Amino acid sequence: MHNFWQTLSRPVLVLAPMAEITDPAFRSIIAKYGKPDVLWTEFVSADGLYHTREIHKIPDADNPLMKDLFYEPGEHPIVAQLFSAQPNMIEYASRLVTELGFDGVDINMGCPYRAIEKQGAGASLMKKPELARALIQSAKKGTQGRIPVSVKTRIGYAHNDLSTWLPELLKEDPALITVHARTRQELSNVPARWEHVREAVEIRDKLSNKEKVLIFGNGDVDSAVQARTLAMETGADGVMIGRGILGNPWLFSEKIPTLEEKLEVLIEHSKAFDKLCAHKSFALLKRHFKSYVTDFKGAKELRVELFACENIAEAVEKLKVECLKLKAQNKS
Repeated sequence: MHNFWQTLSRPVLVLAPMAEITDPAFRSIIAKYGKPDVLWTEFVSADGLYHTREIHKIPDADNPLMKDLFYEPGEHPIVAQLFSAQPNMIEYASRLVTELGFDGVDINMGCPYRAIEKQGAGASLMKKPELARALIQSAKKGTQGRIPVSVKTRIGYAHNDLSTWLPELLKEDPALITVHARTRQELSNVPARWEHVREAVEIRDKLSNKEKVLIFGNGDVDSAVQARTLAMETGADGVMIGRGILGNPWLFSEKIPTLEEKLEVLIEHSKAFDKLCAHKSFALLKRHFKSYVTDFKGAKELRVELFACENIAEAVEKLKVECLKLKAQNKS
């Protein structure tokens, strides 16, 4: 197996998988303006992949789940994240993403969405360690050892259960375990507690070969500098950054953009969404308007105008007008 994780310099800085955020359009922008060491897809239903392709025979070109797995060559290394509570479905989807050329497969064991938990997947797996282990085994079977299998999880469901939960995962020797430093019940309503990432590292060091299973931390990181500091303080092999990158695709490159640059990239992002995510709702792109258009004079008014737009073309035209105004101001 080519375990690319072992080839990367540490600390490894990666982009978090974020539902309805890390779509092909978003990743194309991040890859261009501030590529991290590794990119992640948003999570994709392993069950859905099986049923749309094998049962309903939807052609891949028309299958929204397959479109979610689209990536461009410049995004490597890229990891596909899957969710399911069915080992056979994880095996199927892991085989598929291996064939699609992904560099790794990650199993979501931390998502708190009720719809996901009702399926027995996501964060609910923290209550079912035997099933969690079976899913890792099935993912490895699906990849046939060609790409590494990893897990993203939390410190526990209602309480910090790392002392019992993490050893169960370590028994299956995943290439990487990313620990979101909150419980499922805390969602993102309390500050991430990075002392538990240090705890995860200590548990790993006692129970496993630390060169074999990497530990990453996740939660409330908004800069590359902060990420490297937290890695040093906790001993983590890497740091995953999520919400901190919204509206700032330069985060990993550490460039400070001008307002004009931010709006120009928002135009580019919008066009990419129109091209690569036509199967998704325009409302999802509007979330990015709020992230990009903030903290400057007139930002609120521009956001109101953008949110009132009925389509991407209309939003792009408004942004172009704003960019022309900024250029005129800069010349005067």
